[in-house]
Amino acid sequence: MPKMKTHSGAKKRFKVTAGGKLRGRRAFSTHILEKKSPKRKRQMGRPSVISKHDQPRVRELLGAKRS
Repeated sequence: MPKMKTHSGAKKRFKVTAGGKLRGRRAFSTHILEKKSPKRKRQMGRPSVISKHDQPRVRELLGAKRS
């Protein structure tokens, strides 16, 4: 079998930390910003940890082995 290729879109959007966690851009951070507080907008500028429910899917796109 040929090797599985890493998903090009996923490798641009997600990073795996040294501890094995997945980090990515936070949701709801791009538009309709007038009603959001400055604190909330500031926090959304930083990457967040991907939820545990989405992690298996993202790991598969990044080329992680199935276990």
